[in-house]
Amino acid sequence: MAPQVWMVGEKGEDLDGHKEFLPLSKLEEIGVLYWHLDPKKPESEEELAKIRKERGYSYMDLIEICPEKLENYEEKVKNFFREHMHADEEIRYCMEGSGYFDVRDKDDKWIRVWIKEGDMIVLPAGIYHRFTLDSANYVKLMRLFIGEPVWTAHNRPQEDHPVRQEYVKNLMGNTGAFALAAH
Repeated sequence: MAPQVWMVGEKGEDLDGHKEFLPLSKLEEIGVLYWHLDPKKPESEEELAKIRKERGYSYMDLIEICPEKLENYEEKVKNFFREHMHADEEIRYCMEGSGYFDVRDKDDKWIRVWIKEGDMIVLPAGIYHRFTLDSANYVKLMRLFIGEPVWTAHNRPQEDHPVRQEYVKNLMGNTGAFALAAH
């Protein structure tokens, strides 16, 4: 089961009042990885353990994003939606609920990825992105990291950041440097 993926405007609005769904290959082109696991099935725990081992994700925690459970909810949701990048991958596994990750494509346009229960997404280091909730206003995410977690968001512009430069080089050069081993 693949997530719904489509183009949106600068404020997250649907373009031309409709959604034209895109293939997952549009995400692969920009280095975004995707898996679908069922958090309610034991075999998904085995698959998650395999992914974690193969990719070196040694740290894990959970976050619930909703007004009742997240301290300073309004401020944090605003910050999540501010366009930024990280020096490390951003790995999120949706355990419950749903929300939107917006990522920039090669032409600097927004691609929206609607993640729902069971979706796991990996955003490469250096990609500009943002996150917001959908109308359900609730999501429970597993956050995974290589080593100790680093929470630093670098708001755009970051064109001089070495990680951003490496991402752009990989993106534009089609060097194959992206690890596209997802399904």
